[in-house]
Amino acid sequence: MDRKIIEQYEHGGDRLRQAVQGLTHDDMHAFPVPGTWSIQQIVVHLLDSDLVLADRMKRVIAEEKPSLLAFDENRWAKHLAYDFRPAEDAIAMFGLNRKGMAEVMRRLPDEAFARTGTHNERGVQTLEQLVGFAVEHLEHHLKFVRDKREKLGKLMW
Repeated sequence: MDRKIIEQYEHGGDRLRQAVQGLTHDDMHAFPVPGTWSIQQIVVHLLDSDLVLADRMKRVIAEEKPSLLAFDENRWAKHLAYDFRPAEDAIAMFGLNRKGMAEVMRRLPDEAFARTGTHNERGVQTLEQLVGFAVEHLEHHLKFVRDKREKLGKLMW
């Protein structure tokens, strides 16, 4: 288990905050790539996904071979007020959630990262895989944010 992933995971909060720095309300709600989510919707999706992933990680840490449920991200985006939830709050919650989970993971022995749960679509997953997925999920969506910023003429990095 390479514990550097815990630091990558934790610093995701800073990465998300930096990704939207300097954007206006109109920028956040724009659709520079038609048929895709706005940056606002991506931010709220990242929070909701991260909370689900944290729940899965907690279950794998604390329970014996728990069930891990999937969710429909498009239905969540449609029905959970993604256009209206304050992005600043979502970013703050995202960062605090990651900080708290990183603290838990730092205290775990290496063998805890081999503990498993069973996802109803992906099958058996280890804690290490869940943490890696969380890191990759953020990076996946930050690419979309970069693309949207570029199309808005607001590229930062």
